[in-house]
Amino acid sequence: MLRRLRDPRLIPFKTQTLLLRIAALASELRVPCYLVGGVVRDLLLDRPVHESDIDFVFEGDAIEFGYQLVKACGGKLTAHQKFRTAVWHTPENGDLAPDTVDLITARREVYKCPGALPTVTPAMLMDDLRRRDFPVNAMAIRLGGDDSGELIDPLDGQGDLARKLIRVLHPASFLDDPTRIFRALRYVARYGFTLEAETLRLINAEARAGLAQLSGERLRHEFDVTFEETNPPVTLQQFADFGLLEAIHPALLTAQCGFMPLETPSTHFGEFAVPEILSMRQSLGWIFYLIELNKSDSAALAKRLAFPVALAEAVRFAFILKRDLPSFKDYSPSQWTFYLDEAPPLSIYAVYLISRENALSEYLSKWRHVKPIATGADLKMRGLRPGPHFGEILRRLRAVWLDEIVVNQEQEDRWLDSALNAQK
Repeated sequence: MLRRLRDPRLIPFKTQTLLLRIAALASELRVPCYLVGGVVRDLLLDRPVHESDIDFVFEGDAIEFGYQLVKACGGKLTAHQKFRTAVWHTPENGDLAPDTVDLITARREVYKCPGALPTVTPAMLMDDLRRRDFPVNAMAIRLGGDDSGELIDPLDGQGDLARKLIRVLHPASFLDDPTRIFRALRYVARYGFTLEAETLRLINAEARAGLAQLSGERLRHEFDVTFEETNPPVTLQQFADFGLLEAIHPALLTAQCGFMPLETPSTHFGEFAVPEILSMRQSLGWIFYLIELNKSDSAALAKRLAFPVALAEAVRFAFILKRDLPSFKDYSPSQWTFYLDEAPPLSIYAVYLISRENALSEYLSKWRHVKPIATGADLKMRGLRPGPHFGEILRRLRAVWLDEIVVNQEQEDRWLDSALNAQK
């Protein structure tokens, strides 16, 4: 495994540097340290490692190790005492990646009831591996010490990778944590694997019923990460085929997953906000997925899945804009602009990707930024008394700029003279 850990095709240089620093400190402190989970799986598949999949597990106190990391390397630590985990924020502008690193105390988990968050107690690595979802995610690589680079695979994850198989570790796995069903289906789509026969049987009515007990945040997260996949519609269709959508909310049965061009906005559109807890890809994924839903279904889903307010608004406006788009064909730039000013730019961009309506592109890249030169202060200097009519004059002035009736300050001055004389 050492060869794969040092393979620049699989692990970027700054991440390799991070592994070396942590391994060296683990050796110095004599703390058993392991890379665990998805990073090991992808290395064995010779696939590039996603930084978000890099987890470090310690037989010992991960929080205390984190403070030693800060002392040795800098950065800062966010500790979570309940689960004995920590997040190390690596030094800014340094030679380490990723920016945040999860540090986890090896643990044992007990689920008091289906779908509940587990009660955890510190344990050894083997206990930690056995609490996981599938053997392909229950492998570890030792970091530091004489056995650094050793692969630890007590549950035959390598065998399942060779057989291209997803298999649960025990019959109650999906009852303990129903979100594992989503993960299993993502792996089927991502890697071209199949579900082991008993695992397939365990995706049953009892397991699906557990989904209703989960919080909106936990359920939404499973879709969030699905939208980061290469081909989300394939996975979403599997969610539908296995009855997961109906178990969450009936409105999802009418959601469409066929169109999902998850593109990064071109720089000429400028910046526009997305909900802080979601990536651009996730935000667009939700809009594309729900854009055909009516107002009541969309609102019900937003409530069930605990959407951030900005995302719920973006989905709602995208539905309205896509529905009304055919009636805008003869609109002038000012008419387009005054209508679109009411919509979140994220909604406009999503509908643009679907329709390729040039006016939407023009609005995002140019029209929304057009403003008259004159301000309210200029109107007062012309002798007008402040009042609601200021807004109307400036709105009309912006319209003539948008429609290119006015193209410079001299023309703007003449237009203002004419408009103000007409009001006398």
